Amino acid sequence: QVQLVEFGGGLAQAGGSLRLSCAAFGRTFSIYAMGWFRQAPGKEREFVAAISWNGGSRYYANSVKGRFTISRDNAKNTVYLQMNSLKPEDTAVYSCAAGSTIIVVTTRGDYWGQGTQVTVSS
Repeated sequence: QVQLVEFGGGLAQAGGSLRLSCAAFGRTFSIYAMGWFRQAPGKEREFVAAISWNGGSRYYANSVKGRFTISRDNAKNTVYLQMNSLKPEDTAVYSCAAGSTIIVVTTRGDYWGQGTQVTVSS
C-alpha cells in the first residue's frame, strides 16, 4: 500500500510558476513509476506527465510540453511537478499517481493522491 499526499497548489498569475510536490508513504517509493494528472471543472481527468522509477524516462502531454517538468527524489520519496509559463487553462485539481510501470501509471494508476487545486488567473 502506498499513500500519496500532494503539496504546493495555489493561485498564480498567467505566466507565473508553481511547484507541486507529492510525498509517498508506505511501500518502497523507488520501485514505482509516478505521474501527474489534472481535472478541470466539467472535464475528464487528463494525463499531464510521468516519470520512470529511476527518472530515466519522462513523458509529457503536448499541452504542457516545454512548460512543465517532472522530477523525483527517491531519497525523499517525493515526486515534483515544476510548472512554468502557466496559463488560465492550466487551472485544475492536480493529482499524483503511482504505478508498477509507466504504462500502468499513465492509464489507470495503482495509487492516487487526494489532489491539490491550482488556479491560474489571467
